[in-house]
Amino acid sequence: MGHAKPFTNPLAAEKEERQMTRKQNSAKADWKAVMGQDEDFMKRLVQEVLQQVLEAEMDETLQASKGERNSGRLGYRSGHYGRSLVTRVGKIELRVPQDRQGRFRTEVFERYQRSEKALVGALTEMYVQGVSTRKVKAITEELCGHEFSASTISRLNQQLDEELKKFAGRRLEEDYPYLIVDARYEKVREDGVIRSRAVLIAIGVNWDGRRCVLGVELANRESASSWKEFLLDLKKRGLRGVELAVSDDHAGLRKAIAEVLPEAAWQRCYVHFLRNALDHLPRKADDDCLMELRWLYDRRDLDEARRDLAAWLKKWESRYAKLCQWVEDNIEQTLTFYRLPLAHHKHLKSTNMLERVNEELKRRTLVVRIFPNVESCLRLVRALAIEIHEDWVEAIRYLNMTQLSDHRKEQLRKLEQAA
Repeated sequence: MGHAKPFTNPLAAEKEERQMTRKQNSAKADWKAVMGQDEDFMKRLVQEVLQQVLEAEMDETLQASKGERNSGRLGYRSGHYGRSLVTRVGKIELRVPQDRQGRFRTEVFERYQRSEKALVGALTEMYVQGVSTRKVKAITEELCGHEFSASTISRLNQQLDEELKKFAGRRLEEDYPYLIVDARYEKVREDGVIRSRAVLIAIGVNWDGRRCVLGVELANRESASSWKEFLLDLKKRGLRGVELAVSDDHAGLRKAIAEVLPEAAWQRCYVHFLRNALDHLPRKADDDCLMELRWLYDRRDLDEARRDLAAWLKKWESRYAKLCQWVEDNIEQTLTFYRLPLAHHKHLKSTNMLERVNEELKRRTLVVRIFPNVESCLRLVRALAIEIHEDWVEAIRYLNMTQLSDHRKEQLRKLEQAA
């Protein structure tokens, strides 16, 4: 005989839940109060974290921690030297460890400061060129601890530009079966006029299953010629082996992909497609209509998706004839991903793989708002792209590309059997 469940008073449970929420909010408020009262809280936190990273890097270099005795030790420590690092929470001082043999090298400063330098460079250029405000001046002083002269900015940017140029022009030595391209817009001041410039971005996935930033360039606008030039430059640098290109339905981009990468299948981003579908619906449309259309992209294979599409059209064509006709004419462009292995579907049916890049760009460029010139805009977006690229290369594999090889073999086997 089972035990009866104890009776729970819903009012008492709700009261208890409210009390817990108040406690959590109170804890958050306490943290905010601490941070508000102590302006250096975040600075000390960042300083402590980076100091621990430096010490851990030294342990790895020497294959031993401080004071540890073991047979595999590669050297001995030899004190520290001071080094400043400019961050968004202010200028912090670090103690960089040294070893007797001079083996130790850290990437903390260059990796961390690359985009910081680009951001500071853009802001300080605004101030020096006389197009800034007191707010910009305050930001630069907060970031740097002091003001920069025009000559200091020039020297800072020249060194950074050389590094960024090498990355932008590097040889692409691998095959990239998956290519994702997209653009965003930034405001740039040119000849005293504020214009929108397109930031063209290309992401590739290699046969090791890792994402790579292949290219970042600025163009006057998204046109067939600008996209074609961008893709041709990637090919000149060695881009090859593209089997699937993913993008939105921009006419110029579609044309450029077809001309430059004729061997690649094209996947229209389904997220953009669903947004476009709103243009063919009345303002007070049934929410279930687009929700059910969205579900088509979660099917296991193309046959299942097409069966459900036929059912969807039959259900909604009497109410939304205009939408159904548009979907029927265009949806095949968004179903190309079904020719890939199932595990790759969610990653390649949209341009969402570029989301992190776009989010980082937006977060940083919002600080500048209007770039003082084209060079400063390109400098910042490329610096961010390098940091993201390095993080991706060092991270775990994004996709298991053996699944693509096996899937291709299986498709070939089925074709041979059918013949």
